[in-house]
Amino acid sequence: MRSYCAVYVDVGYLLASAATRVTGSSLRSGIEVDYPGLIAGLVAQVEADSGLPLLRVNWYDSGARSGGQPDYHQDQIGLLPRIKLRLGRLSYAGEQKGVDVRLGLDMALQGRARVADVVYLVSGDDDLTEAVEEAQSAGVQVVLLSVPGLSGHGHAVSKHLRRAADGEQPIDPEIIDRCVRSRAIPEGLIPVEPAEHAEHTEHTESTEPSESIPSTGVPASEHVVAPVGDSPDASSEGGTSTPTPSQPSAPGPEPKPAAAQPAAASSPAVPTPSAPPTPAVFGRKRATEVVLPAAQTAPTWSTTTGDRPVVDADGVFNPELIDAVAKTVLDSWCRTATPDDLVALRAAKPAIPGDLDRALLLDLSGRAGVYDIDDTSRHEVRERFWFHVARVRLA
Repeated sequence: MRSYCAVYVDVGYLLASAATRVTGSSLRSGIEVDYPGLIAGLVAQVEADSGLPLLRVNWYDSGARSGGQPDYHQDQIGLLPRIKLRLGRLSYAGEQKGVDVRLGLDMALQGRARVADVVYLVSGDDDLTEAVEEAQSAGVQVVLLSVPGLSGHGHAVSKHLRRAADGEQPIDPEIIDRCVRSRAIPEGLIPVEPAEHAEHTEHTESTEPSESIPSTGVPASEHVVAPVGDSPDASSEGGTSTPTPSQPSAPGPEPKPAAAQPAAASSPAVPTPSAPPTPAVFGRKRATEVVLPAAQTAPTWSTTTGDRPVVDADGVFNPELIDAVAKTVLDSWCRTATPDDLVALRAAKPAIPGDLDRALLLDLSGRAGVYDIDDTSRHEVRERFWFHVARVRLA
């Protein structure tokens, strides 16, 4: 009988870990994925490693539509050759149901039937440890395929799962970097503003800090334009212009009519009718309409507190890490959010949408290297999330 290899993909783990590598947050909505390219890369890697032909790729995800039905992307994945689409469902709270159970049962039952001699598992879930051991008892070799973090080590893989598997290999980083992209437009692709707007931007930068948001690399002055709702730092964000040679600080005679004034003294914020922005400029603009300002006025924690561990001996998480996770998750959400999304998010307080809440806890666990998060730290990361939500502005 011919020997085969097979791949079992926990899509939730794959995309969350890939998003963390690319954007710094596990939020799936912050990335775009070339699924055919990603799957082809995985197939090429396992066939080269095992020296066996692929039987099939088993693709486990939750149905994105009601009733566990596939969305457009999942439909297209199911039509690819040698792909078996296995869908669970989403609960009313937005949690995946039935995905891990399907994967574990399939691996155990197909392992007993010896449909493949070598199985590659793309997951880090501790709950799959027993399914791995069951397949191994039938003589199947089980190898973990983990998503490499920026450090090169597998991201968010349970210690028990590592111990049970026959080995672990990182997915080729080039596959991830080529097929998974951030939804944020790179700064180098943002078009240069018209001259009138550029002068206005310089005027704004003179009254606001020029620090950047780490996860996007976009200057804060380019984001913070107008407040949305009540923001704790609203009074500090919108300063007034300082006197310049063309704007005397002392009272003087009445200004001349606009037509007689020098061009430099005219209002730079209003574009002239003769040079309106072209449609191409708007077409290449950043898709995000809400952004998280970089400046903070509320008390926060210093980043120069020495070598303080991310989790101390009592299991208490470093507050700096908690704040950084909350801000990174919200910043990733802002890249695809609209003002209506922001209104809905604030109206739902204190309930955090399921995908955002999972990203907060998953990112905190992954960055701290701790599988279980205590209740106090869960409350703290959610509290910091709402603090940053209050600071989100229109762009």
